[in-house]
Amino acid sequence: MQEKGTISIHTENIFPIIKKFLYSDHEIFLRELVSNAVDATQKIKRLSSIGQYKGELGELQVEVSFDKENKTITVSDRGLGMTAEEIKKYINQIAFSGATEFVEKFKDAKDANELIGKFGLGFYSAFMVADRVEIQTLSHQEGAAPARWICDGSTEFEITEGNRTTRGTDIILHINADSEEFLDQHKLEEILKKHCAFLPVPVVFGKRNTSVEDGQDENGETKYKTVEIDNIINNTNPIWTKSPSELSDQDYLDFYHQLYPMSDDPLFWIHLNVDYPFNLTGVLYFPKVKKEVELRPNKIKLFSRQVFITDEVKDIVPEFLMLLHGVIDSPDIPLNVSRSFLQADSHVKKINSHITKKVADKLGDLFKKDRKGYEEKWSDIGLFVKYGMLTDEKFYDRAKDFVLLNNTKDEVFTLSEYEEKVAPLQTEKEGNKVYLYTTDPGKQDSFIQSANARGYDVLLMNSPLDNHFISQLEQKLEKTQVKRVDSGTIDSLIKKDEPLPSVLSEEQSATVKTVFEKAVKKPGMNVHVESLSPSELPVTVTMDEFMRRMKDMAAMGGGGGMNFYGSLPDNYNVTVNSNHPLIGKIASASSEEEKEGMAKQAFDLALLSQGLLTGAELTEFVKRSVAML
Repeated sequence: MQEKGTISIHTENIFPIIKKFLYSDHEIFLRELVSNAVDATQKIKRLSSIGQYKGELGELQVEVSFDKENKTITVSDRGLGMTAEEIKKYINQIAFSGATEFVEKFKDAKDANELIGKFGLGFYSAFMVADRVEIQTLSHQEGAAPARWICDGSTEFEITEGNRTTRGTDIILHINADSEEFLDQHKLEEILKKHCAFLPVPVVFGKRNTSVEDGQDENGETKYKTVEIDNIINNTNPIWTKSPSELSDQDYLDFYHQLYPMSDDPLFWIHLNVDYPFNLTGVLYFPKVKKEVELRPNKIKLFSRQVFITDEVKDIVPEFLMLLHGVIDSPDIPLNVSRSFLQADSHVKKINSHITKKVADKLGDLFKKDRKGYEEKWSDIGLFVKYGMLTDEKFYDRAKDFVLLNNTKDEVFTLSEYEEKVAPLQTEKEGNKVYLYTTDPGKQDSFIQSANARGYDVLLMNSPLDNHFISQLEQKLEKTQVKRVDSGTIDSLIKKDEPLPSVLSEEQSATVKTVFEKAVKKPGMNVHVESLSPSELPVTVTMDEFMRRMKDMAAMGGGGGMNFYGSLPDNYNVTVNSNHPLIGKIASASSEEEKEGMAKQAFDLALLSQGLLTGAELTEFVKRSVAML
């Protein structure tokens, strides 16, 4: 038997396209060939189970080997095998009827992966690393003859009688000079463990040594000996293929540490198992995270029928859940032939929505069933929840019942609980509820104490997302304002009735304002005199809540209009409390020098409380304070 011919692809440009566009990473060739071998193995097993194949199955496994001297890599299976006619049907006649138009349209494109998935070219990925590919195969069909196919990367092929004596297929790659890096044991094993670690058929790559019991010595102690066994690189039955009822907590933890060996135990996990209207399995873990946002995208792995596809899952997993770890497996996610680029369609959108709902349901159940445990985990999961509420409207609607607020007294509230707590005291004269918060209890302590003295509560909002979360609360909560506790005097933040009468006359107030304007020589400081409680500080320096919030967002990289606010010079309000005894003392001082000296000291104290007194000015303040003692 001998036959020569031309591969039916209607164009001579197919191989340059494969090499240029088909795969972003050349190592994918091994995944494609091993996956094909696994498919062939599963098919013979299926035929046997329904009685359409009567022969002995033997040991069903896929073997990968290499010969450095002869520069070959071989992928072998004991699957269906092929006849010469089937080779011509499945290998030679590539389903590429539109190839000519494709080549013309995309010959200069960089994104040909968008379309190339329509043409079934997985086997031809071999030509990315090989200048000659050989197939040795023997079909499972009774009386079939072995066949050999060889192609040198052009459209010319040759079929002759093969030399395989057992059912199955060998794919032999004669590696080209540019790809000899793959003729390395560690390199190949690394690729196999990355892409084939959970394939449903054992994949053997060479041998490894292991210890086995070998009787007992003269003292009755167990002896061991070293034996050589097949090096099986994959777990054929990972936990996401099992029912949750079959698994213990330890099973989930063991699998997590198999995926992420250096990580702490996860907080909890979600087992996905959907078969309608799409097929989806997997396990998602909530890891312990730091306060800072660390959107590291390579933590969730996407599989299709246990074949690793990609760890770029941003289209499938909602953005706010990119912090999760774990695996997702779905044959319904459309992929191009390289299996490396997701194509958005209705299935992807439905899966995205389903994952969002499952996560929300899990968090809601944890909150209802074990609130204390949920609160203990909040420092880790709060980042997920707030990010989800900010980026996903549907998640906000679900999460508003289990998002938590912490105050400076280490108390924890839901949104509805907090509204009930503060509404009686913290409702201003216009009817708006005012939520006060601090970003730094240490630096803003005097303002917190001032609020607490009035019976007001202060929230702790010090995560990177809280600036945006605060704005969202104002948009979502009816008649609610959120103000940083140091963004004004306490009376200006929660305006009640008419202000207290001033103990100073209008003339004295004008004098005090002039004195402080002379003492305050820093740009962007706007002095005004207010009649506050005598227990409040004599001078308070604050930045307007709106401006400060815009600047904080700009500092976080808000972009757009935020950059405009970030570029504006800082402006502060200097509030002089006309009812404080020190201000009365300044107003009645006999000399201008004495007035300005006391005003300067009071102003510097206000700057110091806000961390705004630094450098030479701080040194001068300390010297002046010592001189006054």
